[in-house]
Amino acid sequence: QVQLVESGGGLVQPGGSLRLSCEASGSIFRINAMGWYRQTPGKQRELVATITSGTSTDYSDSVKGRFTISRDNAKNTVYLQMNSLKPEDTAVYYCNARVQFRFRVGEYDYWGQGTQVTVSS
Repeated sequence: QVQLVESGGGLVQPGGSLRLSCEASGSIFRINAMGWYRQTPGKQRELVATITSGTSTDYSDSVKGRFTISRDNAKNTVYLQMNSLKPEDTAVYYCNARVQFRFRVGEYDYWGQGTQVTVSS
């Protein structure tokens, strides 16, 4: 019904940059908040950054000043620009979208498949 497809992960050296993208597709009436989360083995998934449909943003303290979230509503796409990457940023990054459908009440959360980001020299 709704698919989120992520891209842009990979291996980068400490201090480097990566840009993640996530495109939503399907029978979507409106996408409200979108966000990025990350998870490492043995730990819970944690919030990285979120952005509302009105482009208000929120970041975890660990990435403030280094990461920037943005979205293109015409393309149903959210981006995460990651600068000054550190080894502790290594994780699987997941895209999230909170979606409304035209003939269904409520909001529904969807997740991407995840993309690996590895920061290592």
